Amino acid sequence: MINNNEDNYQANHQTPHQNAAANTHIQHRLQQLLTELQLDDAPAGGALVVYQAGHCIAKASVGLARADLLWSPDTLSLNFSTGKGILATLVHVLVSQQVLDYDLPIAHYWSAFAAQNKDKITLRSVMSHQANLFSIQSIDADNETVLDWDIMLEKIAAMSITMPEQAQLYGSAYSALVYGWVLGGVIEAVTAMPLAQALRHYLTEPLGIADSCYFGVPDNQVNKVARLVKNFEPAEEAPENVQPQPGSRRHKPVLKPDSLNTLQTYSRLPSYACWQQQVANQSASQSETDDNNQVVEALPTLDTAQINRLYFDNSQLNLKNYKAALLLASKEPIDYYHQQTLQAAIPAANGVASAHALATIYAMLANGGVWQGQTLINEATFKQLSTPQLTGMDAVMPAHMEWRLGYHRRFSICDNESSEVSAKDTKSWMSQSFGHMGYNGSVAWCDPARQLSFAFIHNFDVTMLNDIRQFALTEAVLGLIDAEM
Repeated sequence: MINNNEDNYQANHQTPHQNAAANTHIQHRLQQLLTELQLDDAPAGGALVVYQAGHCIAKASVGLARADLLWSPDTLSLNFSTGKGILATLVHVLVSQQVLDYDLPIAHYWSAFAAQNKDKITLRSVMSHQANLFSIQSIDADNETVLDWDIMLEKIAAMSITMPEQAQLYGSAYSALVYGWVLGGVIEAVTAMPLAQALRHYLTEPLGIADSCYFGVPDNQVNKVARLVKNFEPAEEAPENVQPQPGSRRHKPVLKPDSLNTLQTYSRLPSYACWQQQVANQSASQSETDDNNQVVEALPTLDTAQINRLYFDNSQLNLKNYKAALLLASKEPIDYYHQQTLQAAIPAANGVASAHALATIYAMLANGGVWQGQTLINEATFKQLSTPQLTGMDAVMPAHMEWRLGYHRRFSICDNESSEVSAKDTKSWMSQSFGHMGYNGSVAWCDPARQLSFAFIHNFDVTMLNDIRQFALTEAVLGLIDAEM
């Protein structure tokens, strides 16, 4: 959907802290919700930004990004796979400029990639996670190797295709790590630029966000990136050029039971009644009978696991495929917050950006590829990138991801349009709502029909499979916008 109405793309050359088009009601409500969703995890926090029709209409922040830095919409943050959406958008700009083609073999641009029968694999199949290049464990790489861009490109070019376990059950296999080197290698091959330079030249400079969006954080910015609270104490920091030894720092997020405060906070969320009804509908055991033998629905009290399960069905998680996609063969987790890792290029996993930068990228997509009067992505390209390529469960992620080219569906279940649209109805305007989330539950998405974009980033020590913040905030934004339409 391309809207060429110039009024929708008026340049807003004010600083990100100025917000002339703000919707005070929506901004106040989202600030309130974000503050409440700090839950018991203070001083950790995060930031969100909402754009509509090319204008920032709301932004909010809470907590500390570092021991000496408050969160703001301009705070840099490690957003894990949310960065895949940035990488995909860069590819689409190059397709729009006829530098790349979705359906030509990648080996046409990068001859070494043809090894191991990969000569017919296209950008379309990689970006929709149908190329079976998902297993990082099929590559001989340890934590040190993945920091070396050139060596990883050589290994990716030489890797073989790996079918997921029980492949017949799935429509796709999410390439959690490999994806970034494949796309990054193609981008460098056709632009004759390092990935960081291509990102800046083709995408972030035209959008005015060149200093707040990176794959590989520059020296002068790395000490501005948000950290986990457990890493606030500098005394525990390893030397900059040394990766922590096994056991020297806990890598996995904290898993803790919900407190009474958390459960009460959930009960006040605007989407809570929707979630209760969804859970009740899924469980016949939630029905009781009253004194007159009439059926009475007892709506359940919901915890984090029950709410998250409405979006990700962990019972469908194929652990073997999940580990193959996310864990190196060495099995030692990467410390993505280590300075050396932040400064490396691991574009499928270590995208660093501010909420403002992410929301701006998706605001351009929400406007059909046009931003402040300039067309970054033409109409034909936009139609292709926003069209679902498949249905069916993913072999790695326990959900119907409905992959577009580099993006998945927006995860929302409480607005009327979402509940009524079939996953197979690719002509529906709702099918165009898309984005990408990260391992830690950060997220950015756009909704072209509403000309809406949303980004939420944070430093809570959680994962997308054990947290509900991105879902609560997404549902709230949609409800607030629709209430005013």
